[in-house]
Amino acid sequence: MSEHHILIVDDEPHVIRVLELSLKRAGFTVSTANNGAKGIEQIRARHPDAVITDIQMPEMDGQQLCAAITAEFPERTFPIFMMTSRTEAEYREWAEQIRDLHFMEKPLSPRRVVDLLHRTLAAHEQSQSD
Repeated sequence: MSEHHILIVDDEPHVIRVLELSLKRAGFTVSTANNGAKGIEQIRARHPDAVITDIQMPEMDGQQLCAAITAEFPERTFPIFMMTSRTEAEYREWAEQIRDLHFMEKPLSPRRVVDLLHRTLAAHEQSQSD
């Protein structure tokens, strides 16, 4: 079982519920926040092994959250997974500017999210041990 800590940042309670349940079943520890500002607070309190966030949220959206993470934690080691149905070129170009940011297009399969997390975190661990 994994001991990885995942932070989910989304303003839709049902999305948080489904992802949280799936990730916990897969052995992850999970914390949640319903907007980017609360997500930053969570990261300050405990650095996660990965952040999963929506792009569209009130108060602080996913793009603003990524900018805040980059500004406050320039040496971050955790990947960010951006959930979105927005696939326009401008979003993809923006994403390419953020180190270790992965787009996950909606609708999402919780099984696919779990698999992607396992693969990405294993690759991170491998690269850090090299």
